[in-house]
Amino acid sequence: MADKKKKNAETEAPVKETEAEAAKEEKAEEKAPENGASEAEKLKKELAEANDKWLRTMAEYDNFRKRSQKEKEAIYSDSKSDIASKFLPVLDNFERAAGSAENDFEGYKKGVEMTVKQLLDVFTSLGIESFGEKGDEFDPNLHNGVMHIDDEELPENSLAEVFMKGYKIGDKVIRPATVKVAN
Repeated sequence: MADKKKKNAETEAPVKETEAEAAKEEKAEEKAPENGASEAEKLKKELAEANDKWLRTMAEYDNFRKRSQKEKEAIYSDSKSDIASKFLPVLDNFERAAGSAENDFEGYKKGVEMTVKQLLDVFTSLGIESFGEKGDEFDPNLHNGVMHIDDEELPENSLAEVFMKGYKIGDKVIRPATVKVAN
């Protein structure tokens, strides 16, 4: 009989565990619709947060773009004003020279020479360099050759005469030099 009880105990235990598991599964199935609904609500909430974050990012980018455009326009305007303020004293000196031209030619000449020097100083302060001196080697990237001559005294492919100097800022050519080239 003891053996029978053992067998019953062994067989009953797995049945009880199975019944307990079945009860748990039933409870889980009952909760499943609730979990499914809460899972859907959770996903909707995450989607709404992601959408809100995306909209905020787009608004920040739009504000950044507008602010950058305004700063760019302000920099352009400020740079024009800065350059104009550097040229104004030169203009003042030219106006004074033009007013004194009738009285004293030597004074007028000296005033114009000083004004040209002042203008070149303004160019230097702006980083503008002149190029194209007689005797330099011809470079089609820097010089505009409008004439050529055959001259045995000058080296081949050199500048024989400069009609207008060229100007550049760094490597950017503002105006090429207009020159006569020796062949």
